[in-house]
Amino acid sequence: MSSCQSCSMPMKKDPKGGGTNADGTRSTEYCSYCYQDGQFTEPNITRDEMVAKVKTMMQEQMKLPGFVAGLFAKKIPKLKRWAP
Repeated sequence: MSSCQSCSMPMKKDPKGGGTNADGTRSTEYCSYCYQDGQFTEPNITRDEMVAKVKTMMQEQMKLPGFVAGLFAKKIPKLKRWAP
């Protein structure tokens, strides 16, 4: 996967190279911010909360304008974690 299937962060930007599965292997689907030891780090976060969180982080940490951050955050509902 080229992007985390929870938050849409490019996997190449993950400082740990991806999250970890329960058996300790590296996850190729989820980043280390979203997934550790085979579990989501925020298991109760909703899709809409994740969209808002990512948009805010992109604006504050990456200094992206709101409309650009919004464009990236729009992809989140289509990711594997949030599929119905």
